[in-house]
Amino acid sequence: MANMAQAIRMALAYGEAHLGVTDVFGEDVGPPLGGVFTATQGLKTAWNSPLDERGIIGCAYGLALAGQRPVAEIQFCDYIFNTIDLIKLVGNAHWGCAGAWNLPLTVMTPVGAGIHGSIYHSHSFDAIMTHLPGWKIVMPSTPIDAYGLMIAALKDSNPVMYLKPKALLRTKGEELIPGEPADEKTLSKMIDAPLGDRSQWKPQWPDLTDYTVEIGKGKVVREGAHVTAVTYGRHVLITKAAAATLAEEGIEVEVIDLRSLFPYDWDLVVGSIRKTGRVVFINEDTSVVNFGEHLLRRAIDELFYELDARPRLVAGKHVPGVGLAPILEENSVPQQKDVERVLREAALEPA
Repeated sequence: MANMAQAIRMALAYGEAHLGVTDVFGEDVGPPLGGVFTATQGLKTAWNSPLDERGIIGCAYGLALAGQRPVAEIQFCDYIFNTIDLIKLVGNAHWGCAGAWNLPLTVMTPVGAGIHGSIYHSHSFDAIMTHLPGWKIVMPSTPIDAYGLMIAALKDSNPVMYLKPKALLRTKGEELIPGEPADEKTLSKMIDAPLGDRSQWKPQWPDLTDYTVEIGKGKVVREGAHVTAVTYGRHVLITKAAAATLAEEGIEVEVIDLRSLFPYDWDLVVGSIRKTGRVVFINEDTSVVNFGEHLLRRAIDELFYELDARPRLVAGKHVPGVGLAPILEENSVPQQKDVERVLREAALEPA
């Protein structure tokens, strides 16, 4: 089975061949590295930009205005913050011209902790990105969804922010990408660059086919009756593991993977909350002005009289960064034990 980085790479290769992708670029995105996580290795339109995040976003903006379909990468989301004004301008463009122009661009960037990347390689970006209207925002938790969401982003006629949970980029899937060979060693020989000299290497892409995950549609990844857990990205796996532990105690958690942060599948969330009467929102961004706070507020506003317990938020600590030492990282962003504790409290709180 492909891992998430390979799935993203195959989706981009499909985009080059079938969806009109014209440029895939960013720091170390082109040869020989093919991206710091190898998600752009072997792509024919991939090229290396200067070390200039504002230039990367500005170039993508200009290419899209000129009718191209670029994919720009910011190497880590920790370095995207100096581009916020340009991201805001990109989001304004289609609205500001009353729909006269489209802006078909995708920006992708790795997000979150989980790899002990310390203060400059561990930030989340979902809270700030969801404050910037005009963009669609997605974050996969599995390779198959990573492929399908990237295909959806490449088809879209306006900006999509593709958040890659860096702790999952080497995680293998449980479903084959359409066209992927069943043997993972065969896939690796076809699309993974060899060590050493790569100057003559070219990938042999599988016979990839269209597979699109609709932006704005979440999915229930575990059925449950006692409490709803709403999450995305890396914390889908953490929450599923917590739910399996709680099931041994007789607590059945329904786990929802949003997949898309804007637009988001509120109907799916509402249906689950009405089923369980209880909800916990889970992510690893800092707790103040967190995207989960918005969801929690909306749950209270719209479902107050249908809730059997107060909604809860599990989020990262409100600290400037994540420390390098494992104990610092583990105490800065939610771990499985934290998710278990809050879900247990929500499930057992008297109605």
